[in-house]
Amino acid sequence: MTQVFSGQTTSRIVVLGFIVLVYIFLLTPLLVVVIASFDSAEILSFPIEGFSLKWYKKALSTEGVWLDSILLSVKIAVLATIISTALGTAVSLYVVRFAGKWRESLRIFIILPLLLPEILTAIALLIFYYNIEAFFSAIGTPMLSGIFRHSFFGLLTGHVLITLPFVFLGISGSLNNFDLSLEEASRSLGGGRFITFWRITLPIVKPGIIAGGLLALIVSYDLFAISFLLKPIGTATLPIQLFDYVRWEFDPTAAAVSTVSIVFTLVVLFITERLVGLRALRF
Repeated sequence: MTQVFSGQTTSRIVVLGFIVLVYIFLLTPLLVVVIASFDSAEILSFPIEGFSLKWYKKALSTEGVWLDSILLSVKIAVLATIISTALGTAVSLYVVRFAGKWRESLRIFIILPLLLPEILTAIALLIFYYNIEAFFSAIGTPMLSGIFRHSFFGLLTGHVLITLPFVFLGISGSLNNFDLSLEEASRSLGGGRFITFWRITLPIVKPGIIAGGLLALIVSYDLFAISFLLKPIGTATLPIQLFDYVRWEFDPTAAAVSTVSIVFTLVVLFITERLVGLRALRF
């Protein structure tokens, strides 16, 4: 008995040690980026030569392009999250409750953007926008031809297309484990469709909505290919701005901006914890 217990303890220690090493491997680059953002040297290096906040001042200066790219990324991510969450809730309810024999086909169709490389989706959207522009030009309405291609609306549409599957998977997972007798009990007690949905269905599927919304926000904030091909002319989201910057410059400004992005993600998690609790993300 003692040997069995000792063997189990050793196995747990080995597994725990492996998990700790994996986390160290994954988090060390982030820690290095954060530390390097405070370097006083003119060239990005590690270990740092001294402590300075000048790169944050440069990154967040209203005269530079960084603040504009950060605000654009946040704006796109928030709007895409709101739209994809609303659409994902409606689509999930339909697919799980009413799709019938078409359920699996619709499910695959909705999550298809996750199965395809992002660059292919971006190219497909760009070609589609060009065809829309040609169509509106052909029918004599050139003002409508610029709605999608290289416009804010076209960029937002691309982000919603990519983030919608994350919301759909989160909410449909909650709905698949839903006890329909709870809704039937609400109906039998006089609750209408809206009251039943608001007081019964929505609170129960809230973990899926929160999980899907958080994933949508983070994924949209970090999208590159979609933003690169569909962004309005003269603008750039944060990933594109970082990509352009590190090709020509190698100072700690990129590390400072990356640290701001890390802080943004942590703030989102903190707000979620304060409002609904991260335990709501557990299925």
